[in-house]
Amino acid sequence: MSGVVDLAAVKAAQEAKAKAEQARAQAAREGGGGAVSPADLVLDVDEAGFERDVLQRSTEVPVVIDFWAEWCEPCKQLSPVLERLAVEYGGRFVLAKIDVDANQMLMQQFGIQGIPAVFAVVAGQALPLFQGAAGESQIRETLDQLVQVAEQRFGLTGLVVDPEADPGAVHEAPAAPAGPHDAALEAAVQALDAGDLGGAVRAYQNVLNEDPGNMEAKLGLAQAELLQRVQNLDPQQVRKDAAEQPGDAQAQIAAADLDLVGGHVEDAFGRLIDTVKRTFGDERDAVRVRLLELFEVVGADDPRVAAARRALARALF
Repeated sequence: MSGVVDLAAVKAAQEAKAKAEQARAQAAREGGGGAVSPADLVLDVDEAGFERDVLQRSTEVPVVIDFWAEWCEPCKQLSPVLERLAVEYGGRFVLAKIDVDANQMLMQQFGIQGIPAVFAVVAGQALPLFQGAAGESQIRETLDQLVQVAEQRFGLTGLVVDPEADPGAVHEAPAAPAGPHDAALEAAVQALDAGDLGGAVRAYQNVLNEDPGNMEAKLGLAQAELLQRVQNLDPQQVRKDAAEQPGDAQAQIAAADLDLVGGHVEDAFGRLIDTVKRTFGDERDAVRVRLLELFEVVGADDPRVAAARRALARALF
């Protein structure tokens, strides 16, 4: 699961809202209503219950994962802070605590090299938050960004919390009202489903013409344009050209597109940053512009984008 990004399922950002709606409908069919108690916001999770308690639940609410161990002293300082914040945030996220000694497979799947390590899973997608000790202000800032992205990009508005509620009743808060561009965004998703990349590009562009700041449309447009660029490429030839011509800007740009479609985010970023260092003038500018476009595909909130932006600045200046 390490390295999962939006592009791993290219329509995930658009489809996540539909998944959340399905989860709400399923809960309603099963007789659900009501709210969770504060005690339900912190869970002990193991490998057997990971799919149910983390992956499935992440279609309803962001799940923050705290990887810890009894012998880990920094964990003993961090975990109580996360538990307190889970209650304080009032259902905007759920905290899943995983003992790495008892769940080695999960530790390996997330590619964890040391603890404490904190991840989030949103609509089935994993992303790293931070590793090691962190101050409460940094943790709050990270959580604020997480819940904002979960609501704006995935339509997850959190859980209703009632101190008097039955601890076993877990249901999401009512859905937010439909946005003014939901129909156009849905048309874009349908175009992607049908393989009509040109139609998807036009649908996303129509939204951005009316609402230039719409983050869902920006992400969808960047992804659709990327898929459009690579759909007719010969991967073997592209890789061959890139290996034989390290200083050729267009060869490296095409290879970086393929890297990203394959989920190799850091390889794509690193390839283009190295090419920026080797090129000049218009070629260098073309590489820089493509790198910025790939940042849009992955999403500005991804820590790999932040790291690549710093590396790009060093390469340019």
